[in-house]
Amino acid sequence: MNAWFERFAKKEGLDQTALWKAIELAEQGSIDADLGGHVIKQRVARSGGGKSGGYRTVILYRKEERAFFVYGFPKSARANIEEDEERAFKKMAKHVLNLSDTQLEKLVKSREFKEVKRNGEKEIQE
Repeated sequence: MNAWFERFAKKEGLDQTALWKAIELAEQGSIDADLGGHVIKQRVARSGGGKSGGYRTVILYRKEERAFFVYGFPKSARANIEEDEERAFKKMAKHVLNLSDTQLEKLVKSREFKEVKRNGEKEIQE
C-alpha cells in the first residue's frame, strides 16, 4: 500500500486481513470493477460488518504478480471516483507495476510503500 492508503486504512480501522481477502478474491477472478489499464476496484468490509456498507479500494493490479492499494473511501462518503482520477490511477499503474524489486525495496525502506502482511504476520523491523 502507498503511504496515503496506509494513513487511510489506519484512520478507518481497516486491518490487513481484510485487505488480503480483497486480493485473494481478485486472484480467484472475483473483481468488483475492472477499470482497465491494470486498475481495479474492490470492496472491503468494515470490521464486524459486510462489504456493501464498507469501503471501496482502488488497486493497481497485475494478476499473480503485484497489487498496490493506492486509494480508498467509505461507500457512504462518495459513490465513485471521477474520470480524471481514473486516468491518473491508470498512469500510475504503468509506472508502479513496472518497478523493479530493488526499486520497490527502496520505496518500502523510505516508507512510501508498506507491505500488507497476510493473516497478521509480523512486520519486519529495520
